[in-house]
Amino acid sequence: MKHHLFSNNTDGLRIVAIGGGNGLSTLLSGLKRFVGESSTEPVWIEDLAAIVAVTDDGGSSGRLRDELGMLPPGDIRNCMVALSEDSKLLSRLFKHRFSGEGELSGHSFGNLFLAALSEVTGDFAEAVKLSSEILASKGHIYPATVSDVRLAARLTNGQTVRGETKISLLGNAIERLYLEPSDCSPLPEALDAIAAADVITVGPGSLFTSLIPPVLVGGVAEAIARSQAVKVFVCNLMTQPGETDGLSARRHIEIFRKYAPEVEFDHVIVNNHPISAEQREKYADEGAEQIGVHGSVSPTSIDNAEIIYGNLLAEGPKVRHDPEKLAQVTLLCALQVREKAVRG
Repeated sequence: MKHHLFSNNTDGLRIVAIGGGNGLSTLLSGLKRFVGESSTEPVWIEDLAAIVAVTDDGGSSGRLRDELGMLPPGDIRNCMVALSEDSKLLSRLFKHRFSGEGELSGHSFGNLFLAALSEVTGDFAEAVKLSSEILASKGHIYPATVSDVRLAARLTNGQTVRGETKISLLGNAIERLYLEPSDCSPLPEALDAIAAADVITVGPGSLFTSLIPPVLVGGVAEAIARSQAVKVFVCNLMTQPGETDGLSARRHIEIFRKYAPEVEFDHVIVNNHPISAEQREKYADEGAEQIGVHGSVSPTSIDNAEIIYGNLLAEGPKVRHDPEKLAQVTLLCALQVREKAVRG
């Protein structure tokens, strides 16, 4: 594929990150320090946008969805905080979760703020935009759709299951994933961002409940396919019990492309650094195993996409992507394409 990337070496990048959950916010928090021409890095980001899954029905988001009939704010709140220039008081405030046993218990302030602003403006997307401005976010955040969609799955036994929380436990039994209603539409601004992007990332995140739902929205997969952007799949570090048991990096991509066959990735980012013995034992007890470090010979490509390996692990007891390492490897994918274009 011929990419429209940079007209010269000094151009800034336009990046669109697609997904949900903690994975998307981790990537965004790493990328945000590259935003702006004043960045001292060899590559900088002119425009950073996130397209976020809105099928969550658990926790605080699920309660607000049921009580107020609004879209789930949790993943979007996490992205706003991740992109915030004010990493102290306002970000802490938006992440604050109420304790106690009353009706506020378990709700985060950021979710309630988005709920209030949605009612004031009558427009969830506008509430997200205004909240991002308040937080001085270094990017744009778009819900995958503003329709009240729910995730549903047809299982291999013929049964139908509805709701992201239930579906997240049934990965191997899923025959087909879909949205209800199926005729939901994306925001025009999100499609514009995809069309103009130099780099589009998918992941990291829960395969069935964060990565696939956005491309089930009408026109999104087709827009990604049409875009001349470099397309990057960011693989998870661990399998998720109930959702991706036993799935390799290759199977993650194959399943994703089952729902978006027109999307062809240029690069796959895979961690190749082993977790500690203590982490391995702890996660094995939970039914999770590390992805991407098995076998004596590492493949160089998956489904025609070049694999970019690296140590992407964060410090600490939990197995998490390091935001800065992940951002640097993501930008490396773009730099490689630019260098090839310069060499002709």
